[in-house]
Amino acid sequence: MPSKVSCLYLLTVVCWASALWYLSISRPNPTHISMPVRKTVKPPKNLTFTNIRTRSLNPHAFEFVISEPRKCESVTPFLVILISTTHKEFDARQAIRETWGDESTFADIRILTVFLLGKNTDPILNQMVEQESQIFHDIVVENFIDSYHNLTLKTMMGMRWIATFCPKAQYVMKTDSDIFVNMDNLIFKLLKPTTKPKRRYFTGYVINGGPIRDMRSKWYMSRDLYPDSRYPPFCSGTGYVFSADVAELIYKTSLHTRLLHLEDVYVGLCLRKLGIHPYQNSGFNHWKMAYSLCRYRRVITVHQISPEEMHRIWNDMSSKKHLRC
Repeated sequence: MPSKVSCLYLLTVVCWASALWYLSISRPNPTHISMPVRKTVKPPKNLTFTNIRTRSLNPHAFEFVISEPRKCESVTPFLVILISTTHKEFDARQAIRETWGDESTFADIRILTVFLLGKNTDPILNQMVEQESQIFHDIVVENFIDSYHNLTLKTMMGMRWIATFCPKAQYVMKTDSDIFVNMDNLIFKLLKPTTKPKRRYFTGYVINGGPIRDMRSKWYMSRDLYPDSRYPPFCSGTGYVFSADVAELIYKTSLHTRLLHLEDVYVGLCLRKLGIHPYQNSGFNHWKMAYSLCRYRRVITVHQISPEEMHRIWNDMSSKKHLRC
């Protein structure tokens, strides 16, 4: 028979176990509703009400893979030409280098040509572009995926590059790799190097339109992304020119502007926020135009020009400067 002390000890252990079990279970309390205990979250360092309000809606969270940071170090360019291109368009880039994008065309006017790319999903194409960059030093790449729907990221990369590495440039042109540019008209008739540089200036072929809701269209825009029935005035992405101070303004504004895949429309949205109205210039053509010496002498840009056509047009115009129309 167990002793009285043993029985008393066993009874005490059972009572404590029962009490602990009873306290551990949740019991309804008619006078109190239990709330979950919130974990204490430490705020990040330097968090203030100011930077809460200005936190980026659209952070450009990409890094330069190729940046050419010294391209503007020893020169103050009159014009930087940003050319949106893709990895497979080597022939187009080379045609531009050898024709209207040749940086040595004007002896007394410093012009820089920069090709803009993202990263390709094919590592071999990335390697080829890297090798091309080591030869020509005129390519800038960030680590977003290079695609049609990322054209806006590509243009914002160009704006960021100007603001970061070439802020003292006077003017910037953004265009595409299938565009022919009449450099004489661009430099001497539009920008006029002998005149005082403009500020907060933006010009091109201005479009006043609204979103296309047909899902089959290349330019489809959903109501979720853009509910308004009209776009602000914007310049065709095939070619526009602006004073270099606008590059930083657009880039910083983009950080607080919801991203749209239509690059030229998106730039127009940023301009509206900045209170900058783009000037119409009929010399910027966003369509293909059959070649004629006198016709091409009157324009600044022509769209849908192949590398072969680019060489042919450039050679013809260069050799016939003495002819009058």
